[in-house]
Amino acid sequence: MIENFILIILGLAGGLAVGAGYVAFLTVLNIIPRLTQLTKTRKLLKSYELAVILGALWSGWSGLRDYSFNFSDWSTLPIGLFSGIFIGMLAAALTEVLNVIPVLTKRVGMNDKLMLFMLAIIFGKMLGSLFQWLYFVIG
Repeated sequence: MIENFILIILGLAGGLAVGAGYVAFLTVLNIIPRLTQLTKTRKLLKSYELAVILGALWSGWSGLRDYSFNFSDWSTLPIGLFSGIFIGMLAAALTEVLNVIPVLTKRVGMNDKLMLFMLAIIFGKMLGSLFQWLYFVIG
């Protein structure tokens, strides 16, 4: 009984942490208002908000279910490629907006080696993703 209670508390705490981070991401970076401004679809603001809410609910619900799709190894290549590009571009956009990398290089004392630092991050992400795909997906 105590184990189940601890699991419930941990699940709620994890959900609150992820939800708070997601809301902070959308709020601080003004994702939805910026999207409506770029696409000139201000009148669809409520639709964008509804899509974000429904997407979060659907992904949360589907994460609790055991869905499986039977794709061949090679047909998952474009899905993994586009997913990796999306995650990489999102991470790059966040670091650019929040100025994480310049602040980090100043604190570490690597101001003159910023380009080397960026290349290390890029190649590290690339090699890590390639290893994960080759070892866990194909292997």
